[in-house]
Amino acid sequence: MTEPIIIVDEVHKSYLMGKEAVPALRGVSLEIQPGEFVCLMGPSGSGKTTLLNIVGGLDDASRGHVIVEGENIVSLNENDLATLRLKKMGFVFQNYNLLGNFTAEENVESPMVLARVGRRERRDRAQQLLERVGLGDRTHHYPSELSGGQQQRVAIARALANDPPILIADEMTGDLDSETGFAIMKLVTQLNQEGMTIVFVTHDPRMAEFAGRVINLRDGKILDS
Repeated sequence: MTEPIIIVDEVHKSYLMGKEAVPALRGVSLEIQPGEFVCLMGPSGSGKTTLLNIVGGLDDASRGHVIVEGENIVSLNENDLATLRLKKMGFVFQNYNLLGNFTAEENVESPMVLARVGRRERRDRAQQLLERVGLGDRTHHYPSELSGGQQQRVAIARALANDPPILIADEMTGDLDSETGFAIMKLVTQLNQEGMTIVFVTHDPRMAEFAGRVINLRDGKILDS
């Protein structure tokens, strides 16, 4: 039997609001298999984005364990955690998080610079990835010269730069019109069909239908999955 690529074991998370600790996650446990397409859903304040950020190593759990490809990321120091994120995860956010003074090509190259990929190799790969997402003719455009959908495609290409096995996405269609959102989800579905593990948050039931499994959260707990 295949080992899960992600294991979340009794994860708790609280935030300090003034002098009071407010729980965001209350003992969440789940397993995600390699190649799964998983959606986290729930109302505002349910803990879905907190859970996604903890799985992606962007936030710390208060208690519990998160295992990614056999490695307990809770025990990693910041440098090792940054290396794990760089190699094993690609990130896509609602507001794209592109570097405004970088071209599309340079944005896609940026994770490869951190991974110390040679200049020619990273330029070739950036071009290939931009072509893959339908932006081969926009390589030298800046984010301000691109539509929202095009910026999100650049963000997806950037997330694929180091060929990670896992894509972490937070409301990646939240700022897009329906037609563009569906196009982005079809692109992500293709990536999943090629073997990539996808974990994403959405509030839109139409986008959740693309997932193979929907995990519903409420008040920091999983209702069903």
